[in-house]
Amino acid sequence: MIQTAARLAHVSEYYFAQKLRAIAQMQADGKSVINLGIGSPDLPPAPAVEAALTTALAHPQAHAYQSYTGIPDLRKAWAEWYMRWYGVTLDPNTQILPLMGSKEGILHLAMSFLEAGDVALLPNPGYPTYRAATVLAGATPLYYELDARNHWLPDLKALATQDLSRVKIMWVNYPHMPTGARASAAFFQDLVDFGRENRILIVNDNPYSFILNDTHMSILAAEGASEWALEFNSLSKSHNMAGWRMGMVAGHPAYLQAILRFKSNMDSGQFYPLQKAAVAALQLPETWYEGLNAQYKARQQRVFALLDVLGCQYQRDQQGLFVWAKIPDTYPDGYALSDDLLEKAHVFVTPGGIFGSAGADYVRIALCSECTIFDEATQRIQSFLNAIKV
Repeated sequence: MIQTAARLAHVSEYYFAQKLRAIAQMQADGKSVINLGIGSPDLPPAPAVEAALTTALAHPQAHAYQSYTGIPDLRKAWAEWYMRWYGVTLDPNTQILPLMGSKEGILHLAMSFLEAGDVALLPNPGYPTYRAATVLAGATPLYYELDARNHWLPDLKALATQDLSRVKIMWVNYPHMPTGARASAAFFQDLVDFGRENRILIVNDNPYSFILNDTHMSILAAEGASEWALEFNSLSKSHNMAGWRMGMVAGHPAYLQAILRFKSNMDSGQFYPLQKAAVAALQLPETWYEGLNAQYKARQQRVFALLDVLGCQYQRDQQGLFVWAKIPDTYPDGYALSDDLLEKAHVFVTPGGIFGSAGADYVRIALCSECTIFDEATQRIQSFLNAIKV
């Protein structure tokens, strides 16, 4: 067999890919597993979005290759959406680059700006893709610790005392996944100032700003952000379009041109009907987000009840698509609790350790199931705990 490239030695298969195989095997063995771990919205997109998709199928150029920078209507819709909800002015022709999902864009950015000898600052806990993209680009990850005592925000003063001479990029993600922590406009300004003072590009991943959140913020609203910050956004969570792979990156034209140089060698544009559907999604009224959040709020209450049964601790003001909770002292770490629930109650929750060592004592539950499913999971867990007491 041909040997794999050395770069793969530094990354492993995505945790959920492995776990989904194990769950599938349990299902094949006749065990009904409730999966509360994956953040894939189960609700449908708005009817207007689906209608725009089917209508666009009849366009003469619907099935042709598309522009690497997306159709003008899509970039214009993103720009109007940013102005409407974040108060940020973006030039749709130079400051917005549509992507096949922001996960793709994270790798594109890493490959465009990082190489051997560079260092990237990564959150712990944080989205595992930041590390994977960094090491695949040949750079070195340097973790900054987050904890509940500082509301899961980085200590920028402590970071500034370290040797940051080789640091080129700092990955941030607020509202934060997996902890649900929120940022403020003042904190975003501090981040941009930190980037300017240390000549570090701040990259904010912002797909959760509309979920259980009435205050929508973008790092691009901070003074000086144009030169020192980029932002990823996505329709996956806010518009129930995870499988549609509709994302974007926004910021300074020079940065986007660099990413485009890499991206244009990797794809041939997005399917035209998907782009037209994304335009419709970005034009949805406020009532869309209100209705979506009403459902997530009800689900969040069910998850709180489940966590109470387990004896977990959590913050009730979390934002985003998940609930982050500290496990009881009866378990050594989140992996042990997750494995126990899967084996004995046939309920899967995500161990916090997959997001970094700072998440070892936590678990994460996605709000991507109907309330009745959470009720059933709670009953299973209660039965499992009752059996232990007996």
